[in-house]
Amino acid sequence: MNDDLPARPRGRGIYLLPNLFTTAGLFAGFFAIIAASQGRFGAACIAIFVAGILDGIDGRVARLTNTQSEFGVQYDSLADLVSFGMAPALVMYHWALLSMRLDGPTLGKIGWLAAFLYAACAALRLARFNSQVGTVDKRWFIGLASPAAAGLMASFVWTCHEFGWTGEELRFAALAVTVVAGLLMVSRLRYNSFKGSGTGPKADRVPFVALLIAVAALIALWINPPVTLLAVSTAYALSGPVLWFWRRRDGAGATA
Repeated sequence: MNDDLPARPRGRGIYLLPNLFTTAGLFAGFFAIIAASQGRFGAACIAIFVAGILDGIDGRVARLTNTQSEFGVQYDSLADLVSFGMAPALVMYHWALLSMRLDGPTLGKIGWLAAFLYAACAALRLARFNSQVGTVDKRWFIGLASPAAAGLMASFVWTCHEFGWTGEELRFAALAVTVVAGLLMVSRLRYNSFKGSGTGPKADRVPFVALLIAVAALIALWINPPVTLLAVSTAYALSGPVLWFWRRRDGAGATA
């Protein structure tokens, strides 16, 4: 007898759930900035990785609960700019790039300009991603994704900090990592997104070997987190240029 009653509308409060994860990620990024300004670089780097985990959760929660919204997309992008743009840039600046001023006023300016370059590239990368999200092949990222670039920056600082190497000693290496990570984000290089193999019922499946690699990475992560994260993030950052070179070589071989 209740078949003719209209369906009860879903409460708008459920949209709070994915945005809570986004807010938590934003908090982690903001905490990383504060911790770096206080010289707590280990905590700052961990906070960036926590933000990365939360960034991966919020979208999945939104899809599972059917609570995707344009507000959530824009809020997530702004939070990513803080957590994966501003936070890594300022962590690297406080740890090493600030020491560039020891080599003179010109290099001192280059230090903070490199940090700004990274942050600006992160903003450009996020804007480009949002504008192309419906037109690109989901199997690939165009340019290094901002969470991956942040992981490279944070793992570099964390590993060096754990081994007792100061940013002052490695300031030129830090400068190179910052500039390269920023430029890779705005490059046209393709990176595997690990989101399946295309369209159709098997679109979200990945090769079985990917599961074995993930298990090995988790074991290594338990043994030595900073070194493992640095190795994984470096390998992924290099995969774009390597794939580009491999395609160019195959293309040259085919036309020879």
